[in-house]
This record gives sequence, C-alpha cells and structure tokens, in this order.
Amino acid sequence: MTTKIIGTGHYVPERIVTNDDLAMIMDTSDEWIAERTGIRQRRIDTGEGVVSMALKASKNALENAGITADMLDMIIVATSTADDLFPNTASLVQRELGNHQCVCFDLSAACSGFLYALNTAHAYIKAGMAKTVLIIGSECLSKTMDWTDRSTSILFGDGAGAVIVTEAETGIESVVAHSDGRKGEVIICDGRPLENFLVKKNVTYAYTQMDGQEVFRFAVKTVPECIHELLDQAKIGVEDVDYFILHQANERIIRSVSKRLRVPLERFPMNLHNYGNTSAASIPILLDECNRNGLFVPGHKIVLSGFGAGLTWGAALLTW
Repeated sequence: MTTKIIGTGHYVPERIVTNDDLAMIMDTSDEWIAERTGIRQRRIDTGEGVVSMALKASKNALENAGITADMLDMIIVATSTADDLFPNTASLVQRELGNHQCVCFDLSAACSGFLYALNTAHAYIKAGMAKTVLIIGSECLSKTMDWTDRSTSILFGDGAGAVIVTEAETGIESVVAHSDGRKGEVIICDGRPLENFLVKKNVTYAYTQMDGQEVFRFAVKTVPECIHELLDQAKIGVEDVDYFILHQANERIIRSVSKRLRVPLERFPMNLHNYGNTSAASIPILLDECNRNGLFVPGHKIVLSGFGAGLTWGAALLTW
C-alpha cells in the first residue's frame, strides 16, 4: 500500500502584475526580468489572504477527486506566510469546509513545503494513521517583499495549489528530503521581533532577503543530485521518467537541471512565466495545470522536486 494523488486544484488572485507594471515603480524592464528569470507576470493578492486562497484551491481539488470534505482524515497546509500566527491555516480551512473531525496542522519549509507535506501525509498513510489527506501549498509572498528591491521582489507571486491523496496500490514509489541549516542565511525573512514589558523596541518588520547567486548555485547542484538519489533508490533511470515537475523559481535553474540530467527540456513543464515563484504553492499549481490539460496519463512516471529556504530540498517519484 502506498499514497496516490487522486485530485488536484489551484487558485491564484485575479490581479495580474506584469513586468512592465513593475517597471513603473522600480528600475527594471520586461526584458531585464524575462532574460534573467523567464518570468513575465505574477498574481498579487489584494486582500483575500492565505486562508481564502487555500480554501478555493481545496474545493477545486475535492471536486477533481470526486470526494467530499467529510471524507478527509487530515489537512496539511504548507505555508511560510500564514495570515495569523494562530490558529493555524489548516484549521481555518477545515472550518470553512465543514469537516470538524480531521487533524489539521501547518508545515513551514518555504519553497520545499509542499514536498515536505506530501512526505508527511505519505508517512501517516503508510503508518495506518490516515487514509485520505488534503495537502495545500498557499502563499502570500507579496506581503514579505520590499517592492523597491528589484533583485528579489520581481521573482515572487501569490497563489495556492492543493492535492488530495489517499491509500492505493500504486502512487508514490520513492521520496527523499534534506536540510542544511548552515546556509540558512542565504534566504531569510525575519519574524515578529521580541517586545514585551521587559523588552522595549521600536518594532520594525523586515522583508525577504536573498543571495540570488548562492541560491542559484545551490539549486543547480542539489536538485540533480537529489533526483539521482531518488531514482537510484527506486532503481530506475532518468530515461524512465515521463515528466519532471520542478519548483518554479527560475527558468535558468530548470534549464540547468535539464542539462545536467541530460533530459530534454520538453519533459520539464513550466508555468513560472505566468505566476513567478509561488513558494510552497508552485508545484501543486503546476501539477493541477498539467492534470487538467491532460498531460498526464495513468502509468506515467513523474518526479516532483524542489528547494527552498532552510536550506531545504527534496524529491518524490510517483506513478500517476
């Protein structure tokens, strides 16, 4: 028995912000951004929030799976940008879905969050502690950006993706995950600072900061290594994989991974030109688009792989 994806869904805010729009508020251009990242536009939240986006993606996934919310044993939300410190996002999604029995919690692993959540759901299912799980990646990264900093803010967008997984005879075949906190400072966003009756400060909130060159070097090295580790574990080769669904951070990274794996770029679907980097939401958004466009057929071998702050990275091999 293993874990199988039986439904997918996603939601992105209606407001589209193009590279030309950003050129009106900072020193940049469509050509400059597209050449370096492949991104042409992104969706920006104007008031919905992480819970609302997660809920809409979840309803789409439930409909696609052909099940109702009362059949869920667990809800896991991967997010680094929750609306509140507590209650957790998953519990608020549960409330709106009307399921008052399932276990709910959030998981924070930045852009690797969806993969970590998928691994967690897989472990619960394998252990017999859950049968059907809703996994959501939902992010409002725009609220963590300094929109005068073109080196970082141009990369990110808001949105949510979701999958329904359940126990089945086929599905996940292999998973790997890694972390290296020694390099955690290359992608940071400070949390709420300490201030109480003993400690007084003029509270300020920091924005996301990233060493782009270091992240690029990290990604193009670790993602291919991670995929080889995954496939070696499953005893298959890259030629046996039909599609590679990678975290949508930067087209140059995906092209580099394709080259290092010696796999044609056509087997790496991309949608980052429309959405930018949506962190934990990027893989499930892309999965849903591929699924609804009929790209996947039963029996396809699919690799999911991503990387993010922490530093964190991982991969999963599954049969569709």
